[in-house]
Amino acid sequence: MPRPRADQQSYAHFQTMTTRWRDNDVYGHMNNVVFYEYVDTIVNTWLIDTGALDIPGGPCRGLVVETRCTYHASLGFPDRVRAGLRIDRIGRTSITYGIGLFREDDPLASAEAVFTHVYVEAETQKPMPLPQPLRAAAEALLKQGEQA
Repeated sequence: MPRPRADQQSYAHFQTMTTRWRDNDVYGHMNNVVFYEYVDTIVNTWLIDTGALDIPGGPCRGLVVETRCTYHASLGFPDRVRAGLRIDRIGRTSITYGIGLFREDDPLASAEAVFTHVYVEAETQKPMPLPQPLRAAAEALLKQGEQA
Protein backbone atom coordinates (compact mmCIF):
# COMPACT_ATOMS: atom_id res chain seq x y z
CA MET A 1 0.00 0.00 0.00
CA PRO A 2 1.52 3.39 -0.98
CA ARG A 3 2.25 5.85 1.80
CA PRO A 4 0.41 9.17 1.74
CA ARG A 5 2.38 12.02 0.16
CA ALA A 6 2.07 15.66 1.18
CA ASP A 7 1.06 18.19 -1.43
CA GLN A 8 2.48 21.68 -1.93
CA GLN A 9 -0.36 23.23 0.09
CA SER A 10 1.21 21.60 3.18
CA TYR A 11 4.09 24.12 3.04
CA ALA A 12 4.25 27.88 3.55
CA HIS A 13 7.51 28.95 1.88
CA PHE A 14 9.14 27.71 -1.34
CA GLN A 15 12.49 27.81 -3.05
CA THR A 16 13.32 26.30 -6.45
CA MET A 17 16.66 24.56 -6.86
CA THR A 18 18.31 22.96 -9.86
CA THR A 19 19.80 19.50 -9.64
CA ARG A 20 23.31 18.92 -10.89
CA TRP A 21 24.81 16.06 -12.89
CA ARG A 22 26.89 15.04 -9.89
CA ASP A 23 23.76 14.66 -7.73
CA ASN A 24 22.91 11.37 -9.45
CA ASP A 25 24.16 8.08 -8.07
CA VAL A 26 25.06 5.01 -10.12
CA TYR A 27 21.36 4.09 -10.32
CA GLY A 28 20.53 7.35 -12.10
CA HIS A 29 18.64 9.07 -9.32
CA MET A 30 19.56 11.65 -6.72
CA ASN A 31 21.68 10.25 -3.91
CA ASN A 32 20.05 10.33 -0.47
CA VAL A 33 22.86 12.53 0.88
CA VAL A 34 21.92 15.17 -1.70
CA PHE A 35 18.32 15.20 -0.45
CA TYR A 36 19.71 16.36 2.91
CA GLU A 37 21.76 19.08 1.19
CA TYR A 38 18.51 20.47 -0.22
CA VAL A 39 16.88 20.26 3.23
CA ASP A 40 19.79 22.08 4.87
CA THR A 41 19.84 24.66 2.07
CA ILE A 42 16.18 25.68 2.29
CA VAL A 43 16.31 26.03 6.09
CA ASN A 44 19.49 28.10 6.12
CA THR A 45 18.49 30.22 3.11
CA TRP A 46 15.21 31.03 4.89
CA LEU A 47 17.10 31.94 8.09
CA ILE A 48 19.40 34.28 6.16
CA ASP A 49 16.73 35.81 3.88
CA THR A 50 14.39 36.63 6.78
CA GLY A 51 17.20 38.07 8.89
CA ALA A 52 16.25 35.58 11.60
CA LEU A 53 19.86 34.54 12.16
CA ASP A 54 23.21 36.15 11.37
CA ILE A 55 25.02 33.37 9.51
CA PRO A 56 27.91 32.73 9.91
CA GLY A 57 29.07 35.44 12.34
CA GLY A 58 26.23 35.88 14.80
CA PRO A 59 26.18 35.03 18.50
CA CYS A 60 23.70 32.18 17.95
CA ARG A 61 23.98 29.02 15.86
CA GLY A 62 21.59 26.25 14.97
CA LEU A 63 22.88 22.74 15.55
CA VAL A 64 21.08 19.85 13.87
CA VAL A 65 19.93 17.38 16.52
CA GLU A 66 17.44 15.31 14.55
CA THR A 67 16.69 14.53 10.92
CA ARG A 68 14.60 12.01 9.10
CA CYS A 69 13.39 11.68 5.56
CA THR A 70 10.68 9.66 3.89
CA TYR A 71 11.34 9.02 0.21
CA HIS A 72 8.35 8.61 -2.08
CA ALA A 73 9.72 9.09 -5.60
CA SER A 74 13.07 9.53 -7.32
CA LEU A 75 14.59 12.87 -8.18
CA GLY A 76 17.69 13.37 -10.28
CA PHE A 77 19.43 15.45 -12.89
CA PRO A 78 18.03 17.33 -14.80
CA ASP A 79 15.04 17.82 -12.48
CA ARG A 80 14.20 21.18 -10.99
CA VAL A 81 13.24 20.76 -7.36
CA ARG A 82 10.69 22.91 -5.59
CA ALA A 83 11.50 22.78 -1.88
CA GLY A 84 8.71 23.61 0.56
CA LEU A 85 9.29 24.73 4.15
CA ARG A 86 7.03 24.93 7.17
CA ILE A 87 7.41 25.12 10.91
CA ASP A 88 6.29 21.98 12.72
CA ARG A 89 7.21 23.03 16.26
CA ILE A 90 8.70 26.01 18.09
CA GLY A 91 10.31 25.21 21.42
CA ARG A 92 12.18 27.33 23.95
CA THR A 93 15.58 26.57 22.39
CA SER A 94 14.66 24.65 19.24
CA ILE A 95 12.66 24.70 16.03
CA THR A 96 11.50 21.67 14.10
CA TYR A 97 11.12 22.32 10.38
CA GLY A 98 9.11 20.29 7.90
CA ILE A 99 10.46 20.17 4.36
CA GLY A 100 8.91 18.76 1.22
CA LEU A 101 10.92 18.20 -1.96
CA PHE A 102 8.84 18.23 -5.13
CA ARG A 103 9.75 17.56 -8.73
CA GLU A 104 8.78 20.88 -10.27
CA ASP A 105 5.81 19.47 -12.23
CA ASP A 106 4.56 17.07 -9.52
CA PRO A 107 2.04 18.35 -6.95
CA LEU A 108 2.98 15.54 -4.52
CA ALA A 109 6.20 15.36 -2.51
CA SER A 110 9.02 13.16 -3.76
CA ALA A 111 10.48 13.33 -0.24
CA GLU A 112 9.37 14.68 3.13
CA ALA A 113 11.91 15.56 5.80
CA VAL A 114 11.95 16.68 9.42
CA PHE A 115 14.89 18.80 10.54
CA THR A 116 15.37 20.03 14.12
CA HIS A 117 17.79 22.77 15.13
CA VAL A 118 18.71 23.48 18.74
CA TYR A 119 19.99 27.03 18.96
CA VAL A 120 23.16 27.51 20.96
CA GLU A 121 25.47 30.33 21.97
CA ALA A 122 28.22 30.43 19.36
CA GLU A 123 30.98 30.77 21.95
CA THR A 124 29.88 28.19 24.53
CA GLN A 125 27.79 25.85 22.31
CA LYS A 126 25.22 25.75 25.15
CA PRO A 127 21.51 25.89 24.32
CA MET A 128 19.96 29.34 24.55
CA PRO A 129 16.42 30.70 24.27
CA LEU A 130 15.48 31.53 20.68
CA PRO A 131 16.53 35.10 19.86
CA GLN A 132 13.50 37.35 19.32
CA PRO A 133 14.05 37.89 15.55
CA LEU A 134 14.25 34.11 15.05
CA ARG A 135 11.17 33.41 17.17
CA ALA A 136 9.21 36.15 15.35
CA ALA A 137 10.18 34.81 11.91
CA ALA A 138 9.32 31.23 12.91
CA GLU A 139 5.96 32.28 14.37
CA ALA A 140 5.16 34.22 11.19
CA LEU A 141 5.97 31.19 9.01
CA LEU A 142 3.94 28.94 11.32
CA LYS A 143 0.96 31.31 11.07
CA GLN A 144 1.37 31.53 7.28
CA GLY A 145 1.23 27.72 7.10
CA GLU A 146 -1.88 27.56 9.29
CA GLN A 147 -3.68 30.02 7.00
CA ALA A 148 -2.90 28.01 3.87
